[in-house]
Amino acid sequence: QVQLVESGGGLVQPGGSLRLTCVVSGTMSRIDNMEWYRQAPGKKRDLVATVTRRGTTLYADSVNGRATISRDDAKKTVYLQMNSLKPEDTAVYYCKVDLYLVGTYWGQGTQVTVSS
Repeated sequence: QVQLVESGGGLVQPGGSLRLTCVVSGTMSRIDNMEWYRQAPGKKRDLVATVTRRGTTLYADSVNGRATISRDDAKKTVYLQMNSLKPEDTAVYYCKVDLYLVGTYWGQGTQVTVSS
């Protein structure tokens, strides 16, 4: 049984920073892409950042320059460092992983609220 557990969300003031963590557990052969998505109230879930198995990173325009995605395969963990946070970054953040020959799994989400 594969599980993803996110942590690191919370309330932060505009201009502040957060680091989100997603730990993958369970039996698996290989983790391919690891990604972060977010969903604001009343909006669709959008891709924020991707890190491939080879370490290539991609970012949404809305966070480019303010976000850094990274992974630690030994710990089966993906991180999202967010800086210079804005109120429009407020959303539930989800991690998603693609497991080789197994499928795609999602975490339960962690709330990030940017407000003064």
